[in-house]
Amino acid sequence: MSRSIQLICATATILALAATAARSGDEATTSHMPAMQHAATPPGGATPTDEELIASAMKAAPKEVAEHATIVAPDAKGGMRTLRKGTNGFTCMPDNPQTPGPDPMCWDKNSGEWMDAYLNHKAPPVGKIGFMYMLAGGTDASNTDPYASKPTATNHWIKTGPHIMIVGADPSFYDTYPKGADPDTKSPYVMWAGTPYQHLMAPIH
Repeated sequence: MSRSIQLICATATILALAATAARSGDEATTSHMPAMQHAATPPGGATPTDEELIASAMKAAPKEVAEHATIVAPDAKGGMRTLRKGTNGFTCMPDNPQTPGPDPMCWDKNSGEWMDAYLNHKAPPVGKIGFMYMLAGGTDASNTDPYASKPTATNHWIKTGPHIMIVGADPSFYDTYPKGADPDTKSPYVMWAGTPYQHLMAPIH
């Protein structure tokens, strides 16, 4: 999720994640959320070419996954456009130039449904475990408030580097991992524990 999710997870950070949700295995829609908004053009910068956006998005996942994934990017109207159709059920999105660090992300169909539920404040689908990649890194996010847009004295703002996320698993799965508000982000931990959107953050070193 992060913004794992950023999405979702974070990188929400789910976790972030651009504000995105999969409409099908290789399509995506967008909705605005604090942790996952992507801009089509960096502030004061030139508009990236589609080739540059695709290259950025492909950094989120292993080469074998990224090469066959659908690539999407935000458009000027706040929606999503498809830059390249894929064949493996994964969707990847390029880095958000407005965030401090690199945060391209890639997700499977189940993760897309999980993100859609998150973005629309709905309960995630039951029994649909999703897998997300943020191998280039993740943007900072609150570890306790799924909808926090900035750090406060109480929302336990954290930063996780390259990682994968597992979303939509049974609660008993997450019970086997640390759920503290201030986790060691160099080891696997549960983000947004105790909420419908808890998910596993697993750093990749």
